[in-house]
Amino acid sequence: MHGEYKVPGGKLVVVDLDVEGGVLRHARVAGDFFLEPDEALDAVNDALNGAPADTDAAGLAARVDAALPEGTVMYGLTSEGIAIAVRRALAHATDWTDYDWQLIHEGPQSPALHMALDEVLTAEVAAGHRPPTLRVWEWATPSVIIGSFQSLRNEVDPAGAERHGIEVVRRISGGGAMFVEPGNTITYSLSVPEALVQGLSFQDSYAYLDDWVLGALGDMGIKAWYQPLNDIATEAGKVAGAAQKRMVGPGGGPGAVLHHVTMAYDIDADKMLEVLRIGREKLSDKGTKSARKRVDPLRRQTGLAREAVIERMIDSFRGRYGLADGKVTPGELARAEKLARTKFGSPEWTSRVP
Repeated sequence: MHGEYKVPGGKLVVVDLDVEGGVLRHARVAGDFFLEPDEALDAVNDALNGAPADTDAAGLAARVDAALPEGTVMYGLTSEGIAIAVRRALAHATDWTDYDWQLIHEGPQSPALHMALDEVLTAEVAAGHRPPTLRVWEWATPSVIIGSFQSLRNEVDPAGAERHGIEVVRRISGGGAMFVEPGNTITYSLSVPEALVQGLSFQDSYAYLDDWVLGALGDMGIKAWYQPLNDIATEAGKVAGAAQKRMVGPGGGPGAVLHHVTMAYDIDADKMLEVLRIGREKLSDKGTKSARKRVDPLRRQTGLAREAVIERMIDSFRGRYGLADGKVTPGELARAEKLARTKFGSPEWTSRVP
């Protein structure tokens, strides 16, 4: 069995192993990490060998920690990362490079249609009808996107939304509200087979699926990191938030994961605070007087046009994993347009949590 895991902000960990009689055997850890002293690697392998195959990641990490020689130094490597690589091997997880990725980057679309496309395209990936897909959004109108479980009245000031012509829609994933203006926001979705995140905890899957964009930001001179559970941050502040939805495959079989991220390219903080009620409370709780101190836009940090930031992100993904240009099929678009009308554009769905 073979498992790989890129430690967030660190290096690649590779584990090859067998299972015999319900326990791990012949475990061999490798990777481009740094580890001292040399004998620490043998200690790691010995700690894994003999572990029950159903040991969870925390238990495997504890075995590794207990076996490390005194004074061991790990750089780009953690005991948790080793344990996750083992669990991914046991789960027969796939890797990014196992797939032929497709890019969808089309013209501006309505907020309700974006919500519907996320659902339809991820369902197509779950059914095996579509390859794993990176979809970059373009917004037709300003909007507030609330999480699946958020209270509409608690999140949105209706007078402020009406005054600024902002449409409110609800997405299928959890998490917090997104304030969107077409020229100020960068949003993308990943629709991926469940196998890509096999062996990862829910929290670890966020870091794993965000890792490529951290590299893309690094290429633009921005040192960014994953901040649990679902944020991407820099020393200057939060730049993005992520959300996920898991979908079951046909007949209850292996499914797919929707992972979408909204990034602040620029922000009208005063307008945001007139529209989002919860934003005022969050800022107050943190003793912050201005939203600009909580969210620091990419425009200031990169000095690049929004289109250039998007182009560099796409180029970075393509360089890592390969990426072929694609499009939404006529059938997918028809299903999404129907969902946009009957579900995501309906008051019943938007106010399902009043």
